[in-house]
Amino acid sequence: MKSHYKVVVIGGGVVGTAILYHLAKYGWSDTLLIERNVLTSGSSWHAAGGFHALNSNPNVATLHAYTIDLLSEVEKESGVNISKHTTGGISYACNPDRWDALKAGLRVFQSTGIDDVRMIGVEEILEKFPFIKPDGIIGGMFAENEGHIDPSAVVHSYAKAARQRGASIVEKNRVMELHQKPDGSWDVVTEQGTINAEHVINAGGLWAKQVGRMAGLELPVSPLEHMYLVTEAIPEIQEFKGPELPTMVDLDGFSYLRQEQKGILLGIYEVDHRHWNMDGAPWDYGFDLIQEDPERIEHELTLSYERYPILETAGIKRWVNGAFTFTPDGNPLVGPVRGVNNYWVACGVMAGFMQGGGVGKALAEWMIFGEPQDDIFGMDIARYGKHASNRQYIKETTGQFYSRRFVMTY
Repeated sequence: MKSHYKVVVIGGGVVGTAILYHLAKYGWSDTLLIERNVLTSGSSWHAAGGFHALNSNPNVATLHAYTIDLLSEVEKESGVNISKHTTGGISYACNPDRWDALKAGLRVFQSTGIDDVRMIGVEEILEKFPFIKPDGIIGGMFAENEGHIDPSAVVHSYAKAARQRGASIVEKNRVMELHQKPDGSWDVVTEQGTINAEHVINAGGLWAKQVGRMAGLELPVSPLEHMYLVTEAIPEIQEFKGPELPTMVDLDGFSYLRQEQKGILLGIYEVDHRHWNMDGAPWDYGFDLIQEDPERIEHELTLSYERYPILETAGIKRWVNGAFTFTPDGNPLVGPVRGVNNYWVACGVMAGFMQGGGVGKALAEWMIFGEPQDDIFGMDIARYGKHASNRQYIKETTGQFYSRRFVMTY
């Protein structure tokens, strides 16, 4: 570890490593990523690992599509197997308004160049996923380029590829303080000594709040709990002779589902949401989980078990209740902090494995070339003023976004 770097990235999750990779790719290899524990500790390691390009914001959808293509490129470059399964995915509608919204969304995606998406009827849904109860389903939107990856492997693939391009990473080294010098550079005080950097990037994930406060900022982010379960092997899936099942999103049931080996992974975005450590995760938190609370998601679970009858007799192998960081509108905080020179943020990226590559690309372009190639206005941290530092505002808006993740916007 040198005493001076052009850029210090704080945070060794999927976002931090993706930024490090893109900085090195575009020629800034005098960069150091500092991780207080080890890579992936925090949110990245326990993510469900799904990916899809679809998003109601066409600019965000473009970043999703870029990230999906990038995953295969970085896998090849790094030599790290990320276990990418491109299974396709179906988002389905159970009422006319939802069906109209899906059709409108299709036109938006097609306008951005995402052309592997089409509307399908109930019969084709059953062909692709025969274990669904079709009652009340009108139809769905099928996207070919959806699936899942190994989250930890993706982080390590970005990290290895970045190192191969000359970037540096140090683990087990917590950042303690940040001090800006008169020349605009930053002294980054760590457990292993002080480093001077021309630029600092807050990719702190669950610790973004604390890293913001080190620079005198109150960032509008908060962690919330998110639960999913993984079943034991299910006989019907073991006997199924078709291809791997597609990802299923029940927009009216607030759930997503995919095949996990010979069982099922089922995740819930419950109305009865719960915040977790709004001031940021404890510093010693790493590969930990939160006690699951199935009763809190009982309503959504009931809907899922009714929709997918094979779950009714399936044993549960494990529960995962982990924390992810959310912003008031669900979009990441990305870009330079106005009024605090050379301090950049890339946090609140709650869909890191879909958005991380695109966020890394955009921020690296912004820093090196003066602006990002793509329109990321909806992610720019400048969209929030001082009002967004209010704790009650942060709690109410982040909770509202979480619980309305699949609710239609008119």
